[in-house]
Amino acid sequence: MKTTSGTATQFLVKKDELAITKIREAPLGPLAADQVRVRVDRFALTSNNITYAAFGDAMNYWGFYPTDVDGWGIIPVWGFGTVVESTHADINIGEHYYGYYPMASSVVLSPAKTSPRGFADGAPHRANLHAVYNQYMNCAVDPFYDKSAVHTEDTQSLLRPLFITSWLIDDFFADNAFFGANVAVLSSASSKTAYGTAHEMKRGGDVQVIGLTASSNVAFCESLGCYDQVLTYDQLEKIDPAASLVYVDFAGNATLRRSIHAGFENLKYSCSIGGTHVENLGSGKNLAGVKPVLFFAPAQVKKRTEEWGGADFGKRMLMAWAGFTKTVTTSNPPWLQSQYQQGLQATSQVYAQVLVGKGDPRIGHMLSLSSSVHEVTI
Repeated sequence: MKTTSGTATQFLVKKDELAITKIREAPLGPLAADQVRVRVDRFALTSNNITYAAFGDAMNYWGFYPTDVDGWGIIPVWGFGTVVESTHADINIGEHYYGYYPMASSVVLSPAKTSPRGFADGAPHRANLHAVYNQYMNCAVDPFYDKSAVHTEDTQSLLRPLFITSWLIDDFFADNAFFGANVAVLSSASSKTAYGTAHEMKRGGDVQVIGLTASSNVAFCESLGCYDQVLTYDQLEKIDPAASLVYVDFAGNATLRRSIHAGFENLKYSCSIGGTHVENLGSGKNLAGVKPVLFFAPAQVKKRTEEWGGADFGKRMLMAWAGFTKTVTTSNPPWLQSQYQQGLQATSQVYAQVLVGKGDPRIGHMLSLSSSVHEVTI
């Protein structure tokens, strides 16, 4: 019989004060019937995860991995894990899965709707959460998993969920003819979701794509070649005030949003995506012009799978992913370079850095807390 002793290391964040964190060692109890324990081998930490925390209550991101510590939550992350214990007949020890994990060393999941491709977590507390986030893909058959590619797990963890969102944002705007606009303005232009969106919009050629970023990131954004123009946040006057435009807001900066709404009478659509500027988040109330609309990627997934069918949707997305990752990895210099670190101290340091938007935007952070899991066979 196989049992697991020791603790699972969990990285907790204070929900109302994201800069405050603490480490919790949770005892590893026995599995119930039809459960698996997955060691979280490696996960990405990006500004996207900060968005999950910033919108944790509004979008129920805290609900995926609830804690019994009042006021504290675990941020979900994308990465890879290996089954180390199983009471489920369809899931074997040693199987490797891509999915939505906690910032922790291990997690207990309740596989449902199992197939050779993977499973959905059927835990009761996730029943009302969106199905897109509950899927775990078996790497042995996942078409996204390219064993021949260098750092395939890092590339997937860092870019796959973000690029899918980017692709869906572009698809949403193209599906609506960019609401009659001929300019798209993207904030937080150095973020991976923003430049993925810019890459797709540029490829479509329907609009001029302008990126807004901090002065320290202008050179990086210009080097990507996916923006027609890169401006700092205090250079809005360089955009034609009469331009017919859409605003795609990855920063969540209330001051910037207000300036754009007040400064451009032909703002056709204001799309809220993320909250990378956590120090200046604010509501969309009492703004001039159109009302900001929160983009929810799973809704666009649902629309397109109904229109195209699941197989065609998957084929289109996979083709777009292949084109994007080729650009990212073969450009000189590459758009993204992964940096792997392990342990509590490294995770805390990287989290603090990503939270405030500091660091080299070309570096993608991969982390692991799994060294605290101890397995014993008796």
